Amino acid sequence: MRTDDPRSADGAAGPEAAAEPRGVAGPDSSADPAGPRILVVDNYDSFVFTIVGYLEQMGADCTVRRHDHADLDPTEFDGVLISPGPGNPDTAGRSLEVIEACARTGTPMLGVCLGLQALAQLFGATVAHAPNLMHGRTCAITHEERSVFEGLASPLTATRYHSLAVVPETLPVCLEVTASAEDGSIQGIAHRELPLHAVQFHPESVLTEGGHHMLAVFLQLAEGAPTADAARRAEGLRPLIG
Repeated sequence: MRTDDPRSADGAAGPEAAAEPRGVAGPDSSADPAGPRILVVDNYDSFVFTIVGYLEQMGADCTVRRHDHADLDPTEFDGVLISPGPGNPDTAGRSLEVIEACARTGTPMLGVCLGLQALAQLFGATVAHAPNLMHGRTCAITHEERSVFEGLASPLTATRYHSLAVVPETLPVCLEVTASAEDGSIQGIAHRELPLHAVQFHPESVLTEGGHHMLAVFLQLAEGAPTADAARRAEGLRPLIG
């Protein structure tokens, strides 16, 4: 993993402390990743190194750069992940700009939490206060078995950390809802023509069912490989949260 962040992977801390214990184990620096090159745009969040840890266990070559970094060119990578973070899309540094660049170049992208809100807002949706505050709470998620949910049973349990949500009625036609919660909030979206995907919940949480599989599907998309191989890629990951 390459990063411009002075935080170490152990006990990483962002501006907003996470409710879930971190206990993040750093990746083996001796490893030589042969998988896809992934740019992780860090929205100053304490979850980012957990996500990176899982991606690297699955063979990804990750570069972590904060959302205000001067060089966030997605064309240098096989895929881009927009991390969770505090605030809203307008305070997420260059995240909107990076997503727009992914759309323009066809670079596969996965947005997580704030990343979903940024994707939706870029294409014209409204982000507002969520119907319910969800900080470290689990709920049932119903999905369409498309996008990063391909190969997973529905419903599944997911862990949510958000006080903002996309207003469903404002979602543009170019984006489809791929998952939703019992309270009606959008929990997954994807562009109908471009490889842009996002989830509102946290796939890296130990309480999210199928989270590793979702990250593996994203890596398969970044490689241009069949998503059916994602289950094999996600199998046997060691836990990074304890």
